[in-house]
Amino acid sequence: MLLAILLPFLSFIVRGKVLTGILCLILQITVIGWVPAAIWAALSLNNERANERNEKLIRAVKQSQRQ
Repeated sequence: MLLAILLPFLSFIVRGKVLTGILCLILQITVIGWVPAAIWAALSLNNERANERNEKLIRAVKQSQRQ
């Protein structure tokens, strides 16, 4: 999360979203754009984590229904 706030573009690139990272870097170049870029990166990271939790939960529910 710290990476998403301090270097938003790098947060996207590390997660394999290179084009989004480049777009974020362009936004981040301006001082005014830094805050929206950091918010965007943090929200994106939280959404990705939530999706992983949801997928894990769905798999667990499907497994329990099979038994």
